Amino acid sequence: MRIRIVDAFTDRPFAGNPAGVLLLDAFPEDDWLQNVALEVNHAETAFAHRLPEGAEADWALRWFTPVTEVAMCGHATLATAHVLHTTGAHPGPVRFATRSGVLTATPVDDGSITLDFPTAPLTAVEVPDGVAEALGAEPRTAFDTGPHVGDLVVEVADEKTVRGLNPDHKALAAYSARGIIATARAEDPARGYDFVSRCFFANVGIDEDPVTGSAHTALAPYWAERLGRPDLTGLQASPRSGLVRTGLRGDRTLLTGHAVTVIDGELNA
Repeated sequence: MRIRIVDAFTDRPFAGNPAGVLLLDAFPEDDWLQNVALEVNHAETAFAHRLPEGAEADWALRWFTPVTEVAMCGHATLATAHVLHTTGAHPGPVRFATRSGVLTATPVDDGSITLDFPTAPLTAVEVPDGVAEALGAEPRTAFDTGPHVGDLVVEVADEKTVRGLNPDHKALAAYSARGIIATARAEDPARGYDFVSRCFFANVGIDEDPVTGSAHTALAPYWAERLGRPDLTGLQASPRSGLVRTGLRGDRTLLTGHAVTVIDGELNA
């Protein structure tokens, strides 16, 4: 069985967020899917199979971390669309049936791919007691992102603070269903990005996610309101790093990025 490792939200190997991608004839038992994701041991592994003509979408798509299935994943969706487009399995726009509804991926002339995802609903909340100590920085604001994303977004003082975070991952797990998104305005937008973020997801087995498409469905409306523009670029300042171009379109958010296949091999299981 063919398996590929794709680095998403980057145009070069060994950056962005790696995802396993398997194209199947149908979904096997969940235990097998979970075991493959554990073996791959990246933030997410995507499993997809073609749907019959006339279905609501073209392919069914599921995502698993090493420890659980998740309701939404941007980088593994981008990785799957990249595999479909580069192998000729599905040229042009592709519709995925997922736990978060039908998600569309459209190739762009510059070689990137644009994902159409639901915008996360942001609800202002009080900064929970203990978050500052667990994160290692004092949040200015805090927002709940709703059930599909399941994160707490906190804005901290500046880009330097985001880059320097060294949180207590176990302690952070108490404050949201999936994890914490820490963000700040870019120090110098001339560098090609408008805001920075880092994402810590201990509750789904990922201490720090390298580049998180789903988090940008919350970051896009957050920063669009503050910066007064619907189209922005976010830098996720993890050690691997990656860029996500965002376009706020009401209840939908467009996420655009590149991807590159770094491993193409056989799964013997």
